[in-house]
Amino acid sequence: MDVSKEPVSTELDIDNLENDMQHVNNPVVGLEPIVKKYLSAVTNYVQEGNSFYFSDTQAKVEIRVISDEIIRVRLAPQSVFLDEFSYGVEPADHKVTVFRLEDMPDSYRVETNLVACIVRKSDFTVSFEDIQGKVINEDLKPMHWEENADFGGYYVYATKKCQPNEAFYGLGDKSSDLNLRGSRFVNWNTDAYSFGKGQQPLYRTIPFYMGVTDGTSYGIFFDNTFKSHFDFAQEDSDKISFWADGGEMQYYYIHGPHMMDVVKSYHKLTGTHQMPPKWALGFHQCRWSYFPERKVKDIARNFRERKIPCDAIYLDIDYMDGYRCFTWNRKYFPDPAKMIKELSDDGFKTVVIIDPGIRVDENYSVFKEGKQNNYFCRRCDDYFMEGHVWPGRCQFPDFTNPKVRTWWGGLFKELVDAGVAGVWNDMNEPAVFGAGTFPDDVRHNYDGFHGSHRKAHNVYGMQMVRATYEGLKRLQKNKRPFTITRAGYSGVQRYASVWTGDNVASWEHLKIGIVQLQRLSMSGLSFCGTDIGGFSGEPDAELFARWIQMGVFSPFMRAHSAGDTAEREPWSFGSEFEAINRKFIELRYRLMPYIYSVFWEHHKHNFPILRPLVMQEQANLHTHSIQDLFTFGDKILVAPVSDPGAVTKQVYMPAGKWYNYWTHDLLEGGQEHTAEAPIDSMPIFVKAGSVIPESPLMQYVGEFEIDELMFQIYYSDYEANSFYFEDHDDTFAFEQDIYLEKKYVVKGDTASMTITQSVEGLFTPRYETYDLKIIGLPFTPAKVYIDGKEYVGDLGFDELKRVRIKSHKNFKRIEIIA
Repeated sequence: MDVSKEPVSTELDIDNLENDMQHVNNPVVGLEPIVKKYLSAVTNYVQEGNSFYFSDTQAKVEIRVISDEIIRVRLAPQSVFLDEFSYGVEPADHKVTVFRLEDMPDSYRVETNLVACIVRKSDFTVSFEDIQGKVINEDLKPMHWEENADFGGYYVYATKKCQPNEAFYGLGDKSSDLNLRGSRFVNWNTDAYSFGKGQQPLYRTIPFYMGVTDGTSYGIFFDNTFKSHFDFAQEDSDKISFWADGGEMQYYYIHGPHMMDVVKSYHKLTGTHQMPPKWALGFHQCRWSYFPERKVKDIARNFRERKIPCDAIYLDIDYMDGYRCFTWNRKYFPDPAKMIKELSDDGFKTVVIIDPGIRVDENYSVFKEGKQNNYFCRRCDDYFMEGHVWPGRCQFPDFTNPKVRTWWGGLFKELVDAGVAGVWNDMNEPAVFGAGTFPDDVRHNYDGFHGSHRKAHNVYGMQMVRATYEGLKRLQKNKRPFTITRAGYSGVQRYASVWTGDNVASWEHLKIGIVQLQRLSMSGLSFCGTDIGGFSGEPDAELFARWIQMGVFSPFMRAHSAGDTAEREPWSFGSEFEAINRKFIELRYRLMPYIYSVFWEHHKHNFPILRPLVMQEQANLHTHSIQDLFTFGDKILVAPVSDPGAVTKQVYMPAGKWYNYWTHDLLEGGQEHTAEAPIDSMPIFVKAGSVIPESPLMQYVGEFEIDELMFQIYYSDYEANSFYFEDHDDTFAFEQDIYLEKKYVVKGDTASMTITQSVEGLFTPRYETYDLKIIGLPFTPAKVYIDGKEYVGDLGFDELKRVRIKSHKNFKRIEIIA
């Protein structure tokens, strides 16, 4: 064909050619800029089981009913959800009694027997109401997202309305005031040496908070492991926001109406601490570092000779050969097994530190095994992730790989065989000298769901201590492992205890620690403590003594200090303060049956161990700002002294009646009292009606078999319940009901008092009798009947205004009559 003779046809071909060239070589016309995008009007929904999927044609939102109290919300910007997987949420059968969807003119209403989730059709905002129709939590704007051009995926955002008097609590490891309102936070696990008040981020990521408004509480658990952010009415007083640098907008709304209900439901989602071996609740002594062997033995000898109770001594990094994990420095510790046995014979457990960095050394078996099996983290172009920590140049196991976790757990065999009783995982944020942490492009297996370090960073420490816990559980057979971790994510409580990291020897840090422990406890991490006395810096005698006093009521009680500080044992500040420190450590051991029972209440029944006063009286605005008082369990009110030179302390007592632990004076709650607080004392109060089990003084847990159990029983003119738990102390036999859970009911009037006991479980203790100390009787007892039989012992008051009664351990009812 001669195209020159057909100009029209030629022109058309050129047009088509230009169109083709535009599509091939030029930018695509109509490409939208990257901006935040918001959900728009709802167009349809479908139901699949207990999940309801709502769509605006582009994006999709899942509203899933988890239980009567919990509803999950997920956003898929392009209507495709990520794979269903979470390190934070523990697989469990949650109870949903009834749920339904109601299609109303302006909204959809997903309802259980306790809570309703409302999706407004016009703008896709989500709100939550109680069953009476009271709005508890609602979106200020629809959920939104922004494409991440560098990494793929999306930044994801939620913005909620903030009520005028709303207060916020939780979020785990923060050094701010207890009430989070007015602050903004970032979650990115960080080695925060000598952190200050309000400094962030810190060591752990716990993206769970509670809101309290008009006497009603709810919780939000933002289950997203990427770097996350929370703004509690800082930017705008009428809104709170939470967002993440990747992953899904996925959160659980947890209905109250009480904070205790919220925390218990959060525990049902993420789990509780495993029941610890009882010795782990004793006093622990640590330093960076105790070496050589004769120094460790000298520390142990001093505790026993000075009659200061102690259960554990820690070995920091200097026990290793060149800081290589799972090795011993034979110059300092020529025969570790012999030393550990000698310590054990004297009642001490040995706890050793293990870090994640594995030294690059072809003559080091751990490195060789990890390298041969491809267990170490790699970067995006397949280079090994390397960084410098204590051993020098190191590579790092990928603990998000289940094969690596199994391998890692097996590496503890030689330590366990040598007698090591517990393991302390440190530096697992992960920390890297100079760089801070791993680069973003490091790849992780993520249990087969694969991701970069942006996704895995906040769970790295959690998965390390998971590997440690599971390995110890296999190796120690039926013994309960004891582990402690510095870094973690929501759910890490299933594998470890925690401490607040490298604090400072200052009064400010004692105050910060009091708040941190309450916040950790109400955020799922009840087995928590501080470095008593401060890790860095030099405490004076008064500060150390006040810290020991607070430490008695820290679920995890450990003194720890840096190697460039003066030695810091309970006897390091002279005989006067040694006596004070001894007195309070002894108090810890006398209260051990109560402390152990509170741990069971946490593990089995989902209660937090430390409870801020706002949890006692959330409708009382006065308690929203109280952060220097807390209860240990629900029976003992603790008022740590955190000001130098203080000899009194103002103590607000929750409603009810409270006894001074030391004097047994009765005080009315619902008001503030001035409590005496000389240096050798600390204000402690016990709720009326409480039954507090106590132990004879021991120098370590299980030093001897008791032949009689003691109870302090406090009179009340209203009915009060208490309970006591006991078992084998360090095995898993309780899982086969080999335990005793004893319930006590106390009730009195002006002329009588009754105590009833009921028992469940199959454990049989060796003791046969109780020593019951009845405190606060408003009348002089004339007769006592135990299970209908008149008691013939002395009914006089002792010097502490107590009546002492001996009874058999199996009594059912005791009546005390004027």
